[in-house]
Amino acid sequence: MTLTPENRIELHEFNNLTKTLSFNMYDICYTKTKAERLAYIGYIDEQYNADRLTKILNNVSDIIGAHVLNTAKQDYVPQGASVTLLVSEGPVVEVPTESYEESPGPLPDNVVMQLDKSHITVHTYPEYHPYEGISTFRADIDVSTCGEISPLKALNYLIHSFETDVMSIDYRVRGFTRDINGHKLFIDHDINSIQNYIPDDVKELYHMFDVNVYQDNIFHTKCKLKEFDLNNYLFGYSKHILSNEEQKIITEKITTEMDEIFYGKNIH
Repeated sequence: MTLTPENRIELHEFNNLTKTLSFNMYDICYTKTKAERLAYIGYIDEQYNADRLTKILNNVSDIIGAHVLNTAKQDYVPQGASVTLLVSEGPVVEVPTESYEESPGPLPDNVVMQLDKSHITVHTYPEYHPYEGISTFRADIDVSTCGEISPLKALNYLIHSFETDVMSIDYRVRGFTRDINGHKLFIDHDINSIQNYIPDDVKELYHMFDVNVYQDNIFHTKCKLKEFDLNNYLFGYSKHILSNEEQKIITEKITTEMDEIFYGKNIH
């Protein structure tokens, strides 16, 4: 049952359901030399430093209608960053006609309801292959809320905040709440796939598959870019300076990296 203004269930005290969105993204780059690799890592550390990540998470907080209570952030040496926001219930901003279970969410904009005892975190992990010329940047984001809203409202914004080649997305509803008659509710909205929250124009770009455990309110979607332009994966130069054979080799390495992340196993 989706909680809308027309069919809202009257609850006994606070909504104790915990809804957690875990969004993991991977950005891949080909770095042929040590100098290119260091330059790429430096670019990632600048592009996604703690201050920039804090702005992204504050926008997520705005999207889900939360107030930030506390911010902890850290840039690490030699690379990487972390930010954690503790958030509490925010002002109610209604979205008039759409039910949130099928909305892709804003980019960003106003969102709904209220939450408490919640947090939003991000950790980044730049890394590189010791000699194959592949560098991979990973960011892990968790949005955990208590109350009526779903953190899936922030998913569209998060997808557009990072350059994403592979995405691994998890959503889980835990605990239970009670209506005024004491009847337990283990979920308060309809959902059959995280893909319902991803805009069609984004879904067209990715291969996707789901692994869902409906009886436990656990949902998982993994996404891999269908096609890519090699120029977007070369750091500091374009493919026109490469021979056809070099382009083929690099494309194969990038494709293998995506496939191994997507399928969770080594191919070679």
